[in-house]
Amino acid sequence: MDASREKAPSAQETFVQMAQAAGLRGRILVTLGLLILARLGTFVPIPGIDRVAFAESIKNSPTIGFLDIFSGGALSTVGVFALGIIPYINASIIIQLLTTALPALEKLQKEEGEAGRRKISQITRYVALGWAVIYSFGISQWLQKYTLPGHQDIFFVIGTVFALTAGSMFVMWISELITERGIGNGASLLIFLNIVAVLPTSLSATVDLAQSGDSSIVTRTVALLAVFIVMTVGIVFVQEGTRRIPIISARRQVGRRIQRERTSYLPLRLNQGGVMPIIFASSVLVLPSALASFVGNNAGAGPVTQVVSQIASFLAPGTAAHIAFYVILIVFFSYFYSSLVVNPVDMAQNLKKMGASIPGVRPGVATSKYIEAILSRLTLLGALFLGIVATVPTAIESSLGVTTFQGFGATSLLILVSVAIDTAKQIQTLVISQRYEGMIGKD
Repeated sequence: MDASREKAPSAQETFVQMAQAAGLRGRILVTLGLLILARLGTFVPIPGIDRVAFAESIKNSPTIGFLDIFSGGALSTVGVFALGIIPYINASIIIQLLTTALPALEKLQKEEGEAGRRKISQITRYVALGWAVIYSFGISQWLQKYTLPGHQDIFFVIGTVFALTAGSMFVMWISELITERGIGNGASLLIFLNIVAVLPTSLSATVDLAQSGDSSIVTRTVALLAVFIVMTVGIVFVQEGTRRIPIISARRQVGRRIQRERTSYLPLRLNQGGVMPIIFASSVLVLPSALASFVGNNAGAGPVTQVVSQIASFLAPGTAAHIAFYVILIVFFSYFYSSLVVNPVDMAQNLKKMGASIPGVRPGVATSKYIEAILSRLTLLGALFLGIVATVPTAIESSLGVTTFQGFGATSLLILVSVAIDTAKQIQTLVISQRYEGMIGKD
């Protein structure tokens, strides 16, 4: 198929390349196979647990409902993949924060090239392993009151810790395989899959509620769905929004030819971090409630348990403190990710090396400060929008009394839409690479 190098691939070209190009088709098949494998693992149960009693105890828990989304229902069914990708996400948060604070890690990331990044990835895996062991031990202590007769012993704790830790490491390995040999964004795609897996349950409960015969419930349900649709449009708009900074390339002489000044644009995204700020904020904010749920039933009424319970109650979903801290964390991680993705100093130096400049701005330090100021304003707008999307629809859901989407809310909607957009762009990038490979083959 002939295609222009400058044009983005059309939907027709994308589907043709997906069907015909062996490289792209292989990546998609690998991704689908690994996602199916990750999904099947959620149905492998941990033995020795009274699942009826356990399901009854967590039925109305908003914390467990939220964690269950990230595990695709494996937490409520106590499967070996109950931890899912959460330990790896927490480990990534820690390592990325330490990278900005520890010169040794910063040197590995910026100066050691690919070898340094591999070392950081290995350190992240070890930290994820530690988190998985901690989470697994807490869950094993929590599950002891729901064990079947004959399983209340140390072997149940050891077996549960081993099974949950091994399952989490296997999920992490799957995410890395998808990133390297699939279509990319392995961790995000696994979270996307888990959210989609629990979505039919919420939709079915909503339909049953709407068919209950109460006309007011139908009206409120339709109003809530309308809010979700509006938010979806807003998410797409913000995720695709960019600020284009004009750039003028200086006139240059190449041989006997003089190249005229050329005008181009430097695109800065409104939301540089994509879906990661809200995922990281959710993971951090759910820790107090998760710890209270895991250790509160077994640690008695000790001072540590009381402090954890008070913090968990203070930050319980739906409270004003929860909403405030949620927005603060989203803003923090938005700025943090923006600093990782875009470096104004490096960008200004690259423009100076290329003989390009921003109209009305001196090259060098003035350019970096100009880009940093624009980036700061864009990040603030994007972060505030993420905060609105993450909190307002949930508040509307509570005020309307339609709680069938409890757990699946605006956060999940934002993750679904953002990951879908990023995956589509990744596939388009792979299609363009296949297009260039085809042109080289013809030459």
